[in-house]
Amino acid sequence: MQLKTDLYIDGAWVKGDGTLPVTDPSTGNVIAEVQTAGDAQCDAAVAAAHKAFTSWSKTAPRVRSEILRKAYELMISEADHLAKIVSMENGKVFSDAKGEITYAAEFFRWFAEEAVRTPGDYRHAPSGDKRILVTHQPIGVSLLITPWNFPAAMATRKIGPAIAAGCTMILKPASETPLTALYIVEIMERAGLPKGVLNYVLPEKSGSGIAHILKDPRVKNLSFTGSTEVGRILLQAATENIVRTSMEL
Repeated sequence: MQLKTDLYIDGAWVKGDGTLPVTDPSTGNVIAEVQTAGDAQCDAAVAAAHKAFTSWSKTAPRVRSEILRKAYELMISEADHLAKIVSMENGKVFSDAKGEITYAAEFFRWFAEEAVRTPGDYRHAPSGDKRILVTHQPIGVSLLITPWNFPAAMATRKIGPAIAAGCTMILKPASETPLTALYIVEIMERAGLPKGVLNYVLPEKSGSGIAHILKDPRVKNLSFTGSTEVGRILLQAATENIVRTSMEL
């Protein structure tokens, strides 16, 4: 089985500063060696996402919707292949892994429909001579951090709404399960997602690497699923630039 192992930055698969072994928890055997990112690659990912945001945030909702729909169709058609990857690196039996892929793909289908909806609010001001219009706008570059236990579903659950809203992203998966994330990134590339909208990094040192990304003022949003202990640390790191955070702990 051929697996992607490089970083994905600005629409290109690139090498990092080092490698990390990915093991099959059921056997202890090394499945692959994936590239890890140093500060330079993390900075490049932020720069790519920031640059892409200017045009991506103005992309027609229907265009974003069609990309998500295509990604959904690709995930469903390649569910067996992706389930094998999840099973190998996560340790789930194939039937459980296949169920996760089906569940994960549904996030893309759901947000493909949500992308074309444009909610807002309109009302008269208290003065009576003015009108108030409330609109929703994409926040900007988002750092998405996913856990090892549902490597596919937690990735699509974060990527889907970000794409629908017009945000650009940096995806950082758990070091135990990067291969699933890499395959989903490849699916998004084949679905037609423009370069820079979705970037993938796996920092050499997870804690300091994430902190380095959060210190960049161009990063506006953090979505994290993981432990309460790590969540506290990330909240502290996010306070410096008042990064909006959403956490499932």
